[in-house]
Amino acid sequence: MLLIHRSMLKELLTALLLSILFLNFTLMMEKLLRLSRILSGVGSSLSDIAKIILYLQPQLLILTIPMAMLLSALLAYGRMNADNELVILKVSGMSFRDISAPVLYLGLACFALSLVMSFYLGPKGSGLMRAKVTEILTTRAPMTIEEGIFNTAFKDIVILVKEKPAPDKLAGVLIVDERKKEDQKVITAKEGRIVPEGESLSFSLGNGHVYMTKKETFTDIGFGNYHFKLNPTIESSERKNSEMTPPELIKASRQFPDRKTQFFLEFHRRLSMPAICFIIILLGPSLSLMSGKSGRMGGLTVGLSVFAVYYSLLLYGENLVRSGKLPHAIGAWMSFFILGAFALFIFERLNKK
Repeated sequence: MLLIHRSMLKELLTALLLSILFLNFTLMMEKLLRLSRILSGVGSSLSDIAKIILYLQPQLLILTIPMAMLLSALLAYGRMNADNELVILKVSGMSFRDISAPVLYLGLACFALSLVMSFYLGPKGSGLMRAKVTEILTTRAPMTIEEGIFNTAFKDIVILVKEKPAPDKLAGVLIVDERKKEDQKVITAKEGRIVPEGESLSFSLGNGHVYMTKKETFTDIGFGNYHFKLNPTIESSERKNSEMTPPELIKASRQFPDRKTQFFLEFHRRLSMPAICFIIILLGPSLSLMSGKSGRMGGLTVGLSVFAVYYSLLLYGENLVRSGKLPHAIGAWMSFFILGAFALFIFERLNKK
């Protein structure tokens, strides 16, 4: 039996690694496309992109490890079922519990790995990625400002410079600021200087005008010196929930009672995502037998369908919590217990056959 389990575990591990690569690549492409639209304008290097890809992995693995585990179980056991190997094992005297034992070993390892990603590496990677993107935009964006060329590296900002005597000095500056749609600004200045300020980028402008439009009013203000500040980040400078560890989420819920619900939902999600591995221990082999001899494509379809249902229930439960219809603990774990009850039911049913 030990030899059989070792052979099954080897096939499961191979399928797991391939599934993780496939899922990570699929999810990463969307994020990279969004980032590339911002970073391509500031001349980011290959090493910068490589670091961003590395920092993205822990956050993606929180999602993809349970998904890959289910896919690997469906693919491996589906293949064995299609080749009648599971029938031979059952005829030889192995119970369904014994046949499912390799998934148990894999599930415990995936749970431990997911917990590390969810509690530590995920928040760490998310913070490092934000810092890296901000660093690229802050240090490289000034170099993209060229004479006589409209610069659109900053969202809702257009910058045009007539002359650039030095890397940090400007002459004949035009800035169109559309960050506030109801209060748009056009700034002109005879001279200016680029001043990096930590995570921000400022322009110290001299001898110019600020033209402001607000509804049906128009204002013209002349200035001798004007400080124009930019925050070259892709998101708000406020620390995101994904960048906090679970203890920090609990602490933040006490400091900001008005945002208590969203902090608790994020906290429960950090626990429930790794815990899905325990459900998959029961669900993977069971669904492989139920799907019949559909082969690898059948297993892939079933696996993606299961997670589509799970995430739909998860989002529904969280929405019920946000609307005040359910306590946060019940809403956040509702999908877990529904899927867990279903997995236990079909596992025991197949085990008794």
